[in-house]
Amino acid sequence: MPDLASLPTLYDYQLLDTSYNPISESALVSSLSSADVVFIGEYHGNHASHLLQTRLLAALHRNNQRDGRATILSMEMFDRAQQAILDDYLAGNIGERYLINKAPAWKNYQGSYRPLVEYARQHSIPVLAANASADIVRCIGRQGEAYIAVLDIQEKRLIAAQPFAEIIGYEEKFFAAMSGANGKPAERMHNTYLAQITRDNTMAESIARALGSTPGGQVVHINGSFHSDGHLGTVAALKRLRPELAIKVFTPVRIDVFNGEKSKSASEQADDFVYLVNPQPEEFVDREYRKQVLAERFAEAGAKAKRCRAVEP
Repeated sequence: MPDLASLPTLYDYQLLDTSYNPISESALVSSLSSADVVFIGEYHGNHASHLLQTRLLAALHRNNQRDGRATILSMEMFDRAQQAILDDYLAGNIGERYLINKAPAWKNYQGSYRPLVEYARQHSIPVLAANASADIVRCIGRQGEAYIAVLDIQEKRLIAAQPFAEIIGYEEKFFAAMSGANGKPAERMHNTYLAQITRDNTMAESIARALGSTPGGQVVHINGSFHSDGHLGTVAALKRLRPELAIKVFTPVRIDVFNGEKSKSASEQADDFVYLVNPQPEEFVDREYRKQVLAERFAEAGAKAKRCRAVEP
């Protein structure tokens, strides 16, 4: 097992190369410099993930500047319906509170994603609101594939042209991760998966379009690690669209579950980089409180889903 640095705070992380050996930031940036797209996976709300993302974006941008190459920041955290508001903020036409309230931004925007967006704003880096419209995705999760039929032309532009394009091996991984949701009927679970791949296919299409309009540029894409781990999800969808692209994937691993002696499995790509982080605090210990919070979340989601238009039988 390699010698690992201690991670005394939740902001600390350990960079590992493709062989799971420690690597410096400068060496990592050099390894990533040839990539067309760099995926930086995160554990949502993990402070080490967010600190690393900003540092890597800045380092890659400086590297690209020396080479006369454009940098594009792409984010799961904003969707296509929010692009105009995001652009207005980057241009200085609106303030941060307007962006947060009207986009709306994710609830942890200020503590997690503000540094990325501010770096991009200060250095005139375009920020791609890459994800599918949250409202449409929510309705697909409720009503399935048939919901596409009720969308108008403008709405269809807010998701990928092929939102349900197959991602081989991803469905099995998704349902394994969702195995705790045993109470959902099979049809509902399938619709939930359709909502998931709508996100992945849309983010992939957004990245492909950005590179099409900025030849030779480098996209730094930020997403939850599930969307890119093992080169599945958004990565696989992008490879389907643009198989010639050089893609590098950076994935977080909790240090308490990391085994430095293991060899990479067939599902793990040789060009994946890893960074180790501390585990986050347990979200719930009290079972009854967990049930209460989840019930509130489901009720909130159900209220939003009532805005979905009815699909003709």
